[in-house]
Amino acid sequence: MKHLRFLLSKIFFINLFKALFYGVLLVVFVLFGLRIATHHNDYLEVPDLTSIPFDRAVVILAEQGLRYEVLDSAKFNPEAPPLSILDHTPGFGDEVKVNRKIYLTVNPSGYGKVSVPNIIQITKRNAVSTLKAVGLDVGKITFRDNIGKNMVLEMRFEGAKIEAGTTVPKTSKIDLVLGNGKR
Repeated sequence: MKHLRFLLSKIFFINLFKALFYGVLLVVFVLFGLRIATHHNDYLEVPDLTSIPFDRAVVILAEQGLRYEVLDSAKFNPEAPPLSILDHTPGFGDEVKVNRKIYLTVNPSGYGKVSVPNIIQITKRNAVSTLKAVGLDVGKITFRDNIGKNMVLEMRFEGAKIEAGTTVPKTSKIDLVLGNGKR
């Protein structure tokens, strides 16, 4: 009976009204505060950075209030200028907020270096697949008198004899000297 009287009392309704009023006031302040803090509906358009030199792209992003991070610069594209932007995420025309990080893929200054594998005394077929696996190409093939037919006797790069482990630019052509099967 006491509880029922309290629920119907004037003090209960005043306190209930105060709680609802302050609750609604708190929600309104939080929503407006979040709108201001998150820059609601305040977007920038991502500029087209493709083929722009990296130095200039960094300046453009800084002027617009955007940050950047280089994602990858391992795949060399000979058709694009060295140290230029190959791709970026988010892409051109996408809408982002201020201080958003743009992920850049930069064209390296040249092909990376690879170590020439040891292909001496193996067959031409295995040598070709081993060279291609590390990113090298087979150049000119010459033959020399040797009992091992199509056996790799020597490797050459730009006319000079090279040993296994020598570092050369990726996609370089390695010339092979093979045995012709004659004594």
